[in-house]
Amino acid sequence: MSLHDLIKSDTATIVDVRTPEEFKSGHVPNSINIPMDNIVHQIDRLKGLSKPIILTCRSGNRSSQVLSQLKSAGCEQVFDGGAWKDVYLHRL
Repeated sequence: MSLHDLIKSDTATIVDVRTPEEFKSGHVPNSINIPMDNIVHQIDRLKGLSKPIILTCRSGNRSSQVLSQLKSAGCEQVFDGGAWKDVYLHRL
């Protein structure tokens, strides 16, 4: 299944890695906020999710960095969604 298909089908957990303040200013509905600085403390939680994970942020920079961290930690079903607004628009 492609990233676009995952976004459209609502079969993935969307994790927004921006700060809580950025998240409050707008985010994909039903996404969860785990700031990039806290990801290392949430790896076991994320590895335990039964759904694939789509990472988002403001521009795609932080989500790509977190993708590398999670892949290195053994997360297999994780994808870089890039900018949260793009993921939001794909869901419409």
